[in-house]
Amino acid sequence: MYKKSAFLIVPALALAALSFSGAGAMADDNGTTSYQANLGALNGSNATGSVMITLTGDQATVTENVSGLAATFDGAPYPHVQHIHIDAMGTCPGPDADTNKDGVISTTEGGPSYGKIGTTLSTSGDTSDKAALDLKVGGMGASYTYERTFTMNAATIAAMKAGTGVVVVHGLDPATLPAAAQDAKSDLVPSLPLAATSPALCGTLAVSQMAAMPGGAPDTGLTQPVTQSTSATSDVALYAGGGALVMAAGAFLALRTKKTASKQIAD
Repeated sequence: MYKKSAFLIVPALALAALSFSGAGAMADDNGTTSYQANLGALNGSNATGSVMITLTGDQATVTENVSGLAATFDGAPYPHVQHIHIDAMGTCPGPDADTNKDGVISTTEGGPSYGKIGTTLSTSGDTSDKAALDLKVGGMGASYTYERTFTMNAATIAAMKAGTGVVVVHGLDPATLPAAAQDAKSDLVPSLPLAATSPALCGTLAVSQMAAMPGGAPDTGLTQPVTQSTSATSDVALYAGGGALVMAAGAFLALRTKKTASKQIAD
C-alpha cells in the first residue's frame, strides 16, 4: 500500500553533520576541491547512495555508490539515468511538489527544487544535457558503482560552488507506484512510463573535507555492484570525521590552556 510517509524526510542530524563537514573547507595546494552528497530516497524508492566529486580546474572525478534501486526493466537491467541539476533552489523536492496529486513527484514537478540538467552522469560519451535521456549510458541495475573522470562545464561548476548543484538518479519500479500513476506516461518521454523518468534518489552537493571515496581507477564507468553496507559505511565515516575534528580541536585547546597556566605559575 502506498504511503506518503515513504517520501524522504532528511534527519536534522544528518544535515548538520553534512554541513559541518563542508564548513571552512578550502581547495588544496593543487586547486582541488571535493564535493559530496548523501542521496536520499524519493517517491518511496527505498534506495540509498552517496556521491563524491573531486574537482581540479574543470576536470571532475565522480565516484558514486547506489543500492536499492529498481532492478529490472522489460526483463533487462534497469537503466537509471542520472544528472547534476543546477540553477534552482539547490534542494530535493518534498511531498508538496506533487502538484497533480497522483502520488508521484515527476521530474518536472521536482524542477523548481533542483533545477535543469547541467551535467549527465553518463557511463561513456557525452556528459551534457543532450545525453540526459540516453538509457544506454545510465547506471544499470539495483546497485552499482559509478566512476568517471571528465571535463565539467562551467555552469555546473558554478552551481556546485554556489551550493545549488543537486544529484538526481531517475527510475522507479512501476509496481511500487500508486494505482493512479502506474499506467501514467512519462512527462519527459511519453513513450515511456512515468516511473521510468521520475526521480528515485536525490542529494545536494556540499563542499567536503574527505579527499576521496573508496574505489578503483577513474574513467571506468560502471564497476562491480555495491551493497547497502558500503553506502552506510561512507555515511558513518563522514559523520565520524566531523566528530573527530571536534574532539581534536577540544584537545588542542585544553593542551594550550594547560601550557599557558604552567607558564604563568613559573613566572
